[in-house]
Amino acid sequence: MLDATWFSEAQEPSGSAFSLKIKRKLHEEQSEFQFLEIYETEQFGNLMVIDGCTMVSTRDNFFYHEMMSHPVLFTHPAPKNVLIIGGGDCGTLREVLKHPGVEKAVQIDIDERVTRLSEIYFPELCESNHDPRAELKFIDGIKWVKDAAPNSVDIIIVDSTDPVGPAAGLFCADFYKDCFRALTENGIVVQQSESALLHMHILREMRDEMRAGGFNHYQTVFFPQCIYPSGWWSATMAGKNAFAAFREQDAINKGFDTVYYNSDIHKASLAMPEFFQKGFCIRPWVVAAEQPCGNSRFKSSRLASNRPICDTGRRISRSRILTMQNRFWPASATRCNRLGQAWNFRQSTLPAAAPPRRIRQ
Repeated sequence: MLDATWFSEAQEPSGSAFSLKIKRKLHEEQSEFQFLEIYETEQFGNLMVIDGCTMVSTRDNFFYHEMMSHPVLFTHPAPKNVLIIGGGDCGTLREVLKHPGVEKAVQIDIDERVTRLSEIYFPELCESNHDPRAELKFIDGIKWVKDAAPNSVDIIIVDSTDPVGPAAGLFCADFYKDCFRALTENGIVVQQSESALLHMHILREMRDEMRAGGFNHYQTVFFPQCIYPSGWWSATMAGKNAFAAFREQDAINKGFDTVYYNSDIHKASLAMPEFFQKGFCIRPWVVAAEQPCGNSRFKSSRLASNRPICDTGRRISRSRILTMQNRFWPASATRCNRLGQAWNFRQSTLPAAAPPRRIRQ
């Protein structure tokens, strides 16, 4: 058993946990939205934990921030206006603004305290916060997109959320319809899409909701992220129209420093494992408009007993989900806004799938 000098995030059903040896706790507080903790670790620098879940560390955050930003920016032919929903630690904003062609980047995060703590404990992630092209807002991102002018945004990066509580609306067809309308002709939305190893059902359901929102062109990029469950994460891009060719030469001559991303990593990250292809009935030569097996929707696919892969983690308690449901939405809220309650109520011949573990604000 580990002693109190370790921070551990356990996944009871899978019999696994992720732990980091800590030197001390630097800060803790309850914001209006969530419980925030900052630790100083032995080997991973500072660590931010939100509601008991690891969010960002000094040592490995570059994987996530670079892969949420550069693949989509080098896929779009000429991105100028970028919207980031979530991303309160500001690492994604920093990566976006490394691109000189970006004229404006608006970041919308519901919890200002995440950003203010990041400015103190992760200042390297916030170095672009005062860039004249950057605009930080602490408001409801879903409403902002709904009210956005048509054809006004080139790229929407959803650096956020699991489909639980206040985040559920970001995984629904209504939200994707608003994204589709707000995007320009070659516009792309990219959203973190959990671990394909543990959360394949979520990736399928996201594609269904994206399709219902008007998108028919998808690409998923895979990348390591050791402080998240399974250590292997993904981001899914959905294009308003067919994706333009990867601007490989621009990526080779990018003119700014990265730690992980380069043109070879970009191409390699699009390679799809066999189980992923089978999970979507994807033929290897079809990438731009992948088709899922059947018509799985958010409720039905999780109830199916023939899932090719399932997650075995358990991250958010049933009482926590119901508390969040009651706090943010009335009983009359739409199905999309009440997805959280579906996570815990099903049986399967496979190990019970559990909700994703992160609630990134």
